[in-house]
Amino acid sequence: MKKNNAILLLLSIVTAIICDPMTAQEKKTSLDKKWWKEAVVYQIYPRSFKDSDGDGVGDLKGIISKLDYIKSLGVDIIWLNPIYSSPNADNGYDISDYQNIMKEFGTMQDFDALLKGLHQRGIKLVMDLVVNHSSDEHKWFQESRKSRDNPYRDYYHWWPAEKGKPAFRPGAFEADGSGWRYDKTTDSYYLHYFNFKQPDLNWENPKVRQEIYSMMRWWLDKGIDGFRMDVIPFISKDTSFPVITQEELNKNYQGRWDVYMGSGPHLHEYLQEMNREVLSKYDCMSLAEGAGMLTSTALNFVDADRKELNMGYHFEGTNLGYIPGYFKKMGPYSLVDFKKIYSDWDAVYQTKGWGTIYLGNHDQPRMTSRWGNDAPEYQSFSSKLLTTFLLSMRGTPYYYNGDEIGMVNAKFDKIEDYRDIETLAEYERLQKTGGDVKQFIEDQKTGGARDNGRTPFQWNATTNAGFTTGTPWLNVNKNYSTLNAEAQEKDPQSVLNYFRKMVQLRKKNPILVYGKYTLLDKDNPNVYAYTRELDGQKILVLLNFSAQKATANTGVNLSKAKVLIHNYPKLSKTIELRPYEAIIYQIQK
Repeated sequence: MKKNNAILLLLSIVTAIICDPMTAQEKKTSLDKKWWKEAVVYQIYPRSFKDSDGDGVGDLKGIISKLDYIKSLGVDIIWLNPIYSSPNADNGYDISDYQNIMKEFGTMQDFDALLKGLHQRGIKLVMDLVVNHSSDEHKWFQESRKSRDNPYRDYYHWWPAEKGKPAFRPGAFEADGSGWRYDKTTDSYYLHYFNFKQPDLNWENPKVRQEIYSMMRWWLDKGIDGFRMDVIPFISKDTSFPVITQEELNKNYQGRWDVYMGSGPHLHEYLQEMNREVLSKYDCMSLAEGAGMLTSTALNFVDADRKELNMGYHFEGTNLGYIPGYFKKMGPYSLVDFKKIYSDWDAVYQTKGWGTIYLGNHDQPRMTSRWGNDAPEYQSFSSKLLTTFLLSMRGTPYYYNGDEIGMVNAKFDKIEDYRDIETLAEYERLQKTGGDVKQFIEDQKTGGARDNGRTPFQWNATTNAGFTTGTPWLNVNKNYSTLNAEAQEKDPQSVLNYFRKMVQLRKKNPILVYGKYTLLDKDNPNVYAYTRELDGQKILVLLNFSAQKATANTGVNLSKAKVLIHNYPKLSKTIELRPYEAIIYQIQK
């Protein structure tokens, strides 16, 4: 009898394993809860958020004055763009002192007050870590360029001119496209993957790495909650700097320089060292800006077993629709391609690691103009639809300031309105080569000009949208009198209040964080449909990305479904989705 009972027990265990659709690894993943997985991250571009002193530049005291607004959004983490001392060649991404605050932004006391105010409201703060390069005005580089035998010489990458011109490496913000700059003081070239005022640090020098780790610990000891790491895949270089042919790029790096630059020989060795010496000693969050990161390489950064970083974000989504041969000229994008990209990236993290989801930031056009429709009749609906997408996908969502009120591209008419070095450098290149500068300006209105995402936050309908009492560093979008936060506070149907509702829906439903993602009707050109499933529960997300009515073939029975949220004032009585309509259903079994 006991033998029979044992056999029955064994059979029941085997049956349970066979019948359970979720593997042991999937269960482990879904139950491996972390605060940075469940968080909604709100990115603040401090220069454009709120100016407190009338100099036209946003500052730390300005952010402090809006902490209650930030709290009202329901977000959990603030990612703050660089606020360190900087000559501002690239709006703070050229750092001259990693342990001080840019004078335009305030003081270290202001920072301490900001950090305290956020923590009092239950909000964490993540700093931007920019350590692929420094400013050429950093004391390390000032010493490095003095002589070839200076103790700081090997803090950067130098190439002696007597060896001839170094092999080409791209410089992203240069009119001539070169990442090498001649410096006559020592008759040498120095490497800069970005602007010539942003020389690349030599991570192959262990002294440089220890300087960086010490600085990171200093900030974490102050109480910050983690780092977003700017172009961190670029830190390791082959210091022989061999000639790289286009044939080699095509064969080994998908024809892309960013993939090559993100494949340095000691990259993961350095990240594991950083984790071992710094990150593992704190309950902090680490995010890689995944320049050059591919689906095939992503887990090298974020597989927990490798002990490197928590998350990375890719560029494949935001690169969709850019036309080759043009400077960030945007063409129409295919929703089918869009769905494939985000489905492929979700699949990367099915059993290991953790992903992110974003549609805009300080380096991108406004998400409503880029992925939705900023025409007046569709702007609100498409903005809400994109919010629905961001906050119902698996992975930590990153939401850029101003997108919660549906801000759109500024669409400047002349080059004098732009401040971004990337746009100015390309304009200069076109001038020198006889390019069509008029068409270039037109392309930037809808394309990738970074200033489209950097215009001042539109707080209210007063002068300069309530951003400053002075002259703003970058012109305010002309639509601020009708599109602003104050007006939307009073409207229950506003983009702002929809964002708040969607944040709360995500918080109350772990299925939206940890649930399995399944794409439905993948070839539908207008509708993005998918399910999320967790612990026997299931939801269906329907998103009409078009300006026309559309339907989706989901195979899901909606007769007993409950609507959790929708972006139109009233539900339709038909199964047809209206232009830019978004609905989330809870499926009843």
